[in-house]
Amino acid sequence: MSFALALALVPAPLVIADWSIDTATMAQSAPVAIAMQADPAPPVDSTIEPAPPPTPPPTPPIVVGKHHHTPGDPFETFNRSTYGFSMAVDKAILRPVALGYRQVVPRPARDGVRNVLSNLGEPLVFVNDLLQLKIGRAGKTLGRFVINSTLGLGGLFDNAKRRPFNLPHHNNSLGDTLGFYGVGPGPYLYLPILGPTTLRDAMSGQLESMLLPHITRTPFGLREYVISTTVVGGLDQRAEAEDDLRAIIADSVDPYATMRSLVLQDRAGEIEALKSGAIDDSIKTPIAVPADPALDLPDLDDPAQAPPPKPQ
Repeated sequence: MSFALALALVPAPLVIADWSIDTATMAQSAPVAIAMQADPAPPVDSTIEPAPPPTPPPTPPIVVGKHHHTPGDPFETFNRSTYGFSMAVDKAILRPVALGYRQVVPRPARDGVRNVLSNLGEPLVFVNDLLQLKIGRAGKTLGRFVINSTLGLGGLFDNAKRRPFNLPHHNNSLGDTLGFYGVGPGPYLYLPILGPTTLRDAMSGQLESMLLPHITRTPFGLREYVISTTVVGGLDQRAEAEDDLRAIIADSVDPYATMRSLVLQDRAGEIEALKSGAIDDSIKTPIAVPADPALDLPDLDDPAQAPPPKPQ
C-alpha cells in the first residue's frame, strides 16, 4: 500500500515544476510585450497635404422649356393650336355644311358657280401677268375674261378653254408676283378657319382685297359681293377638298406636318415654274386636233367628271 501511494504521488512535483517554469517564462516575456505596446507611433509630417479627390466630369446645362421648331415654321406652337381649333370647327360645322352643299347642289350648278368666281378673278390675274412682264400671257387672260363674260353668260360657262379659243385658266396673284421677284415665303402660318398659308401670301392677299375694289370698281367693293363670294367659294373649295383631306388625316402620322409639307412644296414649285417659264409653256395654245365623230367624250370641267371605264 505504501509503494502504490508513493507512485501516485510522484507526478505532482513534476506538474508543479512544469507550471512554475511556464510562469517564470511568462513573467520574463511580459515586460517585452508591455514595452512593445508602449512604443509610440512614428510622427506624421504635417507639411505633406493629402491628395485631393478626383474632380467629377462637368454636367451639361439643362435647358427647360425650350421648343425646337421645324425650319420654316417658327410659330409651330401657335400654328398647331389653330390647326386643332380649325379641325374641331370643321368637324362640327364646316364639313357637314360643305358635304350637304355637294349633296344638294348638282355638279353642273357647282361648276357654274366655280366658273363665275374664277371669271371674276381674271382682272387680278391680268394685272399680275403685266407686273411680271408676261405680255403674251396677259393677252390670253384678257381674252378669257372677254369671251367668258360675253359668250359664257358672265362666266357661268367656261367657253374660253374650249375650241376654237383654247385659252385655259391659270392662277396668278400678288404673292406669285412677289415670289417671282425674289421675295421669300416667310414663316408658315395656319390661320384659324382660313387654313394654311405663308406670311408673304397672307399679306399679299389682304392687299389684293383692299386694292381690287379700287381697280375694278363694282361689284368688288360691295359688301354683299364680298360675303356671298366668300361663303359660296369657301363651301365649294371645302367640298372639293374632302377626299384630299380625308387621305391626309387617315394616312399621316402627323397630319399637320404632312399638310405643311405639301403646301410649302407646292408653293415653292409654283414660284420656280413661274421663274423658269414652265407655266408659260403649259398654257400655250395646244395644237388643234380634228374632231373624231366616233369618239363621244364629255366636255370635262374636272377629273371627277371622267366617265368610268367601259367593261371589256
